[in-house]
Amino acid sequence: MSQNPLVRKASGELQSFSSDKLRNSLQRAGAEPAIIEEITDNILNRITEGTTTKQIYTRAFRLLRKKRRSMAARYSLKRAIMELGPSGYPFEQFVGYLFKCMGFKVEVGQTVEGKCVTHEVDVIASDHKVQYLVECKYHNSQGKVSNVQVPLYIRSRVNDIIEIREKLPQYEGFTFQGWVVTNTRFTTDAMNYGLCSGLNLMSWDFPGKNSLKALTERFNAFPVTTLTQLTKAQKQHLLNNGVVLCKELNQNPEILDSFHLTKQKIRLVKEELSDLCDGQ
Repeated sequence: MSQNPLVRKASGELQSFSSDKLRNSLQRAGAEPAIIEEITDNILNRITEGTTTKQIYTRAFRLLRKKRRSMAARYSLKRAIMELGPSGYPFEQFVGYLFKCMGFKVEVGQTVEGKCVTHEVDVIASDHKVQYLVECKYHNSQGKVSNVQVPLYIRSRVNDIIEIREKLPQYEGFTFQGWVVTNTRFTTDAMNYGLCSGLNLMSWDFPGKNSLKALTERFNAFPVTTLTQLTKAQKQHLLNNGVVLCKELNQNPEILDSFHLTKQKIRLVKEELSDLCDGQ
């Protein structure tokens, strides 16, 4: 085995395996140094040329889960957000919550008037004198990215809305900004256009300390799809009934009653929720 074997990403692209990247992701999940080194060594001993990043993730997830369920839940964050489907509406609620944590008054799924046509706006986040018009681009696969057509389209929609809102008395003195938030990534052209045109972009790992990943971890905004003690069908049932965040379930545990779980199972779910929400 070479020092840095080539592993295959979801897009099909080959890249050198980075043990530091794996260590960092395990650290963010809350793993202690000894556990991080144990899991990293285990995976390094099994990697061969062409091993997929999905296979690496799956093994790390299983090893973490044996140590502590909440660590595995945190580690699975990216995949969990991709399970906020199939409609994409739970992702809009999730993004809305992040803006609410940043101090904004938030509305989700609004129909608003533009100068030329009406528009469906996924999230409207308002401060005293600032209003963000946010489009959410949800993908259920890591291999899918948002290309330049996305910010081009959103820029024109935002401009149409701003042109009429700037003239309305209730928005006197307001500044309006457009946003595009995706759970995967933007192409280089999409990022260049967005930044050049004044459109704010947020993706899984951009921009740095204010990326989707960073904000989720900062606010402990873990979606219910991270939970390892519930089945996929049970998590989908929660989403279908508007329960998107672990915090909501932690604050209203009686929601679990509809699943007719054993007392022991309910205790385990509550423990995992408490760990993820820091007791909130």
